[in-house]
Amino acid sequence: MNKSNRIIQVLGVLFLIILVSSCKHKEDEYHSITDKIRAKSKNYHGVTISSEKYFDDIKMMEITEGEHTFLIPERKSQIKSFKCTECHTKPLHKLQTEGVQKAHWDIALKHADLNTMNCITCHNGENMDELKSLTGNQIDFNKSYKLCSQCHTKQFDDWKGGAHGKNIGGWAPPRAAMTCVNCHNPHKPHFETRWPARFNTQKIIDRK
Repeated sequence: MNKSNRIIQVLGVLFLIILVSSCKHKEDEYHSITDKIRAKSKNYHGVTISSEKYFDDIKMMEITEGEHTFLIPERKSQIKSFKCTECHTKPLHKLQTEGVQKAHWDIALKHADLNTMNCITCHNGENMDELKSLTGNQIDFNKSYKLCSQCHTKQFDDWKGGAHGKNIGGWAPPRAAMTCVNCHNPHKPHFETRWPARFNTQKIIDRK
């Protein structure tokens, strides 16, 4: 090995010694903010945040619509007269022709023009435990939003994404949302006009 190569080796060793010695620092001193974040978060495994405490007293069910998976309130156990077939022992058209007294006399359908919609537009006259789509497919009462989505497509898309309707709890997972019938009466879905709540300035003055 010639003299110039040996000088290069010696200089390299000296450089490494200087580099190592310059990296010595106290426990709480770091070369950069990135090093500090890495050091401080080495044993961090996150915190558990959940919305479940806000609806733990509500019976929920999980649904998936498109790319969205979330929870909705289970409905059938909340309907007082369900199962419908406990009273509807025959298809609806037979009960109507036999002159059976209407049991739902107190329901006034104010959803659409009577030429457009009547009871069996949504209710399955052959199986009253199910709803039915416009094409005659059965829809479970727990998933009545599928019925609404046939006409209210924009609201349905907004609801799936969380922009329409009421979320239960917060935005922390698991996401839970009210369905159409939790807020709207399906027979009379329109909300009545209301005056906005007014801020009581007099009460603030009295408190001073």
